[in-house]
Amino acid sequence: MLTLHGLIWRHLRTGEVIGEFGRLYEQQYAVALFNKVRFDVEGGGGPQPQLLHRKVPLENKSIFSGSLFQYLEENKKWRNRFLFVPDSYNISYYESKQAHDRGLQPKGTINCAGYRVLTSMEKYLELLETSLPGVKAKVGSSPFLKCATQFPLILWHPYARHHYFCVGTEKEQQKWNAVFQDCVRHSNNGLSEESKVQTPAFTDAVRLYRQARGQYGTWDMMCGVPSQILANLVMEKLLPELRDLITPRLKGKLQERQKNWILISDAVYGLVQSQAQTQYEAIVQSCEAGRPPLEASIRTDMDQIITSKEHVTSKIRALVLPKAEKLLKVSIQPYISSILEALMEPTSRGFFEVRDVFFRELVDMSKNLLNGGSKEKLGEHMEKISMLAFHPVKMQGCYERVEQLSLEGLQQRFDVTSPSVFLQRAQILMREQMDDAVYTFEQLLHQSLEGQEEEDLCKTIQKCQDRVIKKFDYDSSTVRKKFFREALLQVFIPYMLKQLSPSCSELPRFQELIFEDFSRFILVENIFEEVVLQTVMKDIMMAVKEAAVQRRHNLYRDSIVLTSSDPNLHLLEENPPIDWAGEYGGEKNQEEVVDGDAGSHEGDAAAQKRRRMKQVVSMIQEDGTGTVLPNESCIEVSTQILLSRTRWQGLQRIQILSHAALASAARVKERALTGVCWPMYQSWRSGAFL
Repeated sequence: MLTLHGLIWRHLRTGEVIGEFGRLYEQQYAVALFNKVRFDVEGGGGPQPQLLHRKVPLENKSIFSGSLFQYLEENKKWRNRFLFVPDSYNISYYESKQAHDRGLQPKGTINCAGYRVLTSMEKYLELLETSLPGVKAKVGSSPFLKCATQFPLILWHPYARHHYFCVGTEKEQQKWNAVFQDCVRHSNNGLSEESKVQTPAFTDAVRLYRQARGQYGTWDMMCGVPSQILANLVMEKLLPELRDLITPRLKGKLQERQKNWILISDAVYGLVQSQAQTQYEAIVQSCEAGRPPLEASIRTDMDQIITSKEHVTSKIRALVLPKAEKLLKVSIQPYISSILEALMEPTSRGFFEVRDVFFRELVDMSKNLLNGGSKEKLGEHMEKISMLAFHPVKMQGCYERVEQLSLEGLQQRFDVTSPSVFLQRAQILMREQMDDAVYTFEQLLHQSLEGQEEEDLCKTIQKCQDRVIKKFDYDSSTVRKKFFREALLQVFIPYMLKQLSPSCSELPRFQELIFEDFSRFILVENIFEEVVLQTVMKDIMMAVKEAAVQRRHNLYRDSIVLTSSDPNLHLLEENPPIDWAGEYGGEKNQEEVVDGDAGSHEGDAAAQKRRRMKQVVSMIQEDGTGTVLPNESCIEVSTQILLSRTRWQGLQRIQILSHAALASAARVKERALTGVCWPMYQSWRSGAFL
């Protein structure tokens, strides 16, 4: 148990970290507000997407449900549990399916932010040994956990409690692994894309806090909602101190000490997260209360603020540019092409696989409708295809293509801790592209079917398919080029800032050049980063442009625009969601698929609604009977696994802010370059890769 001294010490550590973060957040809040207002006034450019975007893809949908074994630490036994994941992606586990259908409270709920999914005990034990460094197990000693089958599924977290599951077959393990990976992928992206001020201010404050402590590289624990990210920030500092304090007091065998350490770490993490949430909400409330006068001041003095910023920028550029260009020539330029190629090949393979999966699904539907297909049959197929992007098993092959991405050697040279931040970013973009393609196809097909005879179904599907594939190829090229630029920035910019900061110690004096009334909206450290970014951005843009000119990996040149695009297509984006099953008479069949094993339970309205909730994937029936653990009196495990789509709240969309209009005509050429650099700078600062 934590002592009173330990609780006070933990409280002080949390208050210290959140206090410093709060100071940085208040500064960056004013800057983010200025950028947002400026963007509203000036607008932004860039190629327009050809595909439509679905705003609420998982409305009235659940993700998946099914049964597997879970290890219960309180009695050290494996028991059958029914897992249900709603569109929030929080995993709830119940005593049984009947308990879920009756509307009983779950035994527990898991928020997957920050977790890793492991499918081998060896890998788990390897990570477990790092939790208590310096404490070695005796030869021949056994771990505190023995898996009941050969197919474990373990949710591991560096600070929170671990969760242990297992299934009876390798096929089941692969399916559940795909589902758990989707839960982690979604939960890690907890920052709201709609918060155009709070989210940039938050990510900037976190990044600047870590940079002040010499941590410039990527951070794997920038995942979850703000309170979770702040708790991770606290634990990054608190955990080593806590380990030194607690480890000498842990008694018993190594296995018992490891188990007790996990419980202690989880308890501290929960307390820290609760405290971080309370303090963060107070910081945000204070900033939001002062927003109206700040915004009024920005709109009144916009031109003067921009002029003042340009003046300071020119002074900082004169100081920084010679040093930055020297560093760029020696340490950056030789590596741009090789790193870009390492990013392009696996990422493009992943996007190509997305295209192929989409194409194959439409071809299969056309084949099934070829002989005597009706609109009712079409409705059944489209009900399934509409959620293709959120099908964890069908999308897993796409995700695995990009997992071959390797940035070996960058960890030491450029302080890239692991490629996981790039992998997850690419996978989220792939899922978004798949859903955009599916949604666009839905809208085009639905529009084309109005007043259409059933004999022409296949021909209509083919025409819509060809139009969507063409749009997908264009958008895929645009999205990938943007991803490559952002990834290269995330590799190089932190390294350059780290190398240049010691030689630019006189930067704070430039703050004196800023009028006091404008000092909240113009910060020297932000301008310093903009100058560094503009230095390297030209080379990055040129490298990506050359790849597009050579048509490598099917990239389009920036000058290519789809002039034959549908001018009124985006009007369909405002249409309500299409209920394929209901509109074309397939509702009954769909409910039978989803609730095929639900039985005739009676319950309250909430339980009835929960049972009627549609899932992405129909029931998957394994061969043979369920696995039953020896010497256990638990309920027989169902081998039916319900897999469903993963909710996509969307990736933290990168805020694009155009650079200010320059008053002098002599700066038109410079503005052309800045118009490209500024959105990329905002992309890097927005936390997409942080």
